Amino acid sequence: MCAAHCGLGHNLAWFSFTLRTLGIRRVPLQGVRCHRVSPDGHCPMTDPGGFAVTVATFPMAAGSVFDWHTHVDHQLAWASSGVLTVITSAGTWVLPPTRALWIPAGLPHETMSSGQATMQTLYIRPDLCPISWPQPTPVAARQLLAELIGYLDSEPLDETRRARAEAVLVDLLEPVTMATIEVRLPVDERAREVAEALRGNPADRRTLGEWGRHVGASGRTLARSFLADTGVPFGRWRTLLRLQAALPALAAGEPVSNVARHVGYETPSAFVAAFRRETGLTPAAYFRPAAAAEASRSGRPG
Repeated sequence: MCAAHCGLGHNLAWFSFTLRTLGIRRVPLQGVRCHRVSPDGHCPMTDPGGFAVTVATFPMAAGSVFDWHTHVDHQLAWASSGVLTVITSAGTWVLPPTRALWIPAGLPHETMSSGQATMQTLYIRPDLCPISWPQPTPVAARQLLAELIGYLDSEPLDETRRARAEAVLVDLLEPVTMATIEVRLPVDERAREVAEALRGNPADRRTLGEWGRHVGASGRTLARSFLADTGVPFGRWRTLLRLQAALPALAAGEPVSNVARHVGYETPSAFVAAFRRETGLTPAAYFRPAAAAEASRSGRPG
């Protein structure tokens, strides 16, 4: 029996709009290396008394999903190719190969890929790790970290060499600032119907008045519901939804002009302005390798 990364479900409520917008099929995972499961349904990837770090590789076809699950070990989720999306109660992270995400032990999360990807994930024993970050933490995935992950995964290492490599790994886990874009759904049934429709097609430009005629409520009623239930006015809510829908395609290197059009912006400049207003960065800088992104923030040449 195998759970979490080995037993798969498809809870695609949040992700379905991205798959439909980008024309991606939902497919089951194949070629995944399975590991034993504890009685409580968690996936302990390391054995007591064994190595501090275990590396596992998961080929992921477009639309693959690891449904909500937890691990007894800390996890570092990284895409050696393609783009990963990791969802937790604390936020949603879209990860190109220049970023990885530290997921603390016991934290429920869901992992998916909008396109073909290869996830190389590290499972790190809490009792043998000096890092104890309690929240999901994005880290810079520089070339040296990528090489070290490959070294730990493929080389037959004796105990001394492996201990040195694991110590270097800890030194390389450098947190980076990465704004998340969160989209809460309204509770009101009619506003929820509007929200679900827009998740299916973020480019729909109907006004709240037009939506009201569709769902049987006035535009003012819908506006009050969105503000009360999501904490932001409808206009900003739709902006956040569009930006969130755009992230996987941006991370995969799609041209901004194409992405902007897919999520409902008439011009790339309008999309870039909205993106910068919400994240503090342009789309290019958001997914830029860590050193260049920090230089961009500080005004230094990158």
